[in-house]
Amino acid sequence: MKLRVAFTGGGTGGHVYPALAIDDALRAAYPPGAYEARFFGNRHGLEATLVTTIPLTFVPSAPLQRSLSFATLRTVFANTAGVLVTLGALERFKPNLVVATGGYVCFPVVVAARILRLLRIIHARIALLEINVTPGLTNRLLTPLVDEVWTTYAASETSFGRKAVVTGAPVRASLRIVKDAPSARDRLGLDPDRTTVVVMGGSQGARSINEAVTALVTRRTLPYNWQVLHVCGARDYAYMQAEQREVAPGNLVRLVPYLDDPADAYAAADVLIARSGASTLAEAAVTGTPSVLIPYPFAADQHQAHNAALFEAAGAAIVLPDAKLDGDLLLWTLREILDTDRVMQMRRAARSLAPRNAGATIVERIALLTNQNPVRMRN
Repeated sequence: MKLRVAFTGGGTGGHVYPALAIDDALRAAYPPGAYEARFFGNRHGLEATLVTTIPLTFVPSAPLQRSLSFATLRTVFANTAGVLVTLGALERFKPNLVVATGGYVCFPVVVAARILRLLRIIHARIALLEINVTPGLTNRLLTPLVDEVWTTYAASETSFGRKAVVTGAPVRASLRIVKDAPSARDRLGLDPDRTTVVVMGGSQGARSINEAVTALVTRRTLPYNWQVLHVCGARDYAYMQAEQREVAPGNLVRLVPYLDDPADAYAAADVLIARSGASTLAEAAVTGTPSVLIPYPFAADQHQAHNAALFEAAGAAIVLPDAKLDGDLLLWTLREILDTDRVMQMRRAARSLAPRNAGATIVERIALLTNQNPVRMRN
């Protein structure tokens, strides 16, 4: 019997990449022809461009509202349409398992899967991946409808009770390959021997971080042996190119809009400046990368602030408030890390937060939930 998995998630890379990482792990575990996947996402989310290896079905959906307004009516109509679209698509695909990795598109897909299961049209088990320390609204509402919730941190168990299973956050296989820093820097077009600051604002970029880094490299002279790789996001790239023409003499800065695979950037980095999305922190932990974290201040339920606090408490990161961020604050924070032996302490702390091999653990959970053991199928 073939294992069929329906993935749903989207809006940002942090909701899409974990699904792709689980798909990679399943393809490695199951022999050809024994596993099939389909992705259910929103046409306007990053999944529309990031999901290229799995057949993609677009589902109408809208963010859930916390108060009554005209937007509430629009949300009801969009998600009802999403449920109707998904009912037919899931009935045709007949998955053994539905895996929801976050984002509002998960709501109509999980609801549709539960309806079909109640009607005994499909028999899919349903799993929810929560890689933040604290769950968002959609995942809280979906918890009663799912069979298991896979969490990154034990601290999340209080939100999900007996349904919680600590698996760690799945990351792309390329990030688990140990790479030497000089070679990674060379591949990125950097000086192999310089101390390297990597800036990544997330899959969509971060304007406040971009502006602070611009102030850092245009108005201050960095130490002679430093260099900056600035991944600014496609949205701000043209704007940032104009700013980069004013980089102070002697400062070595490379500006790029996006990296399809950030593995070399993590390998190259002595320190990372980033938001504190759960996927970014899972990647920083796996690669043992010290971080300067600037939580997105408008994140729902302040989940980025909770994520960052966990890393700061462990000694793996320094957290800066977005409202006070500027070039001077960044410079003094970077000096505090790079001009001392603190960088090595932070590396060890980051690795201590690295999830176990989350991909393999999740494959085990899938085998148990679906009674589709990859080892048995290989024999």
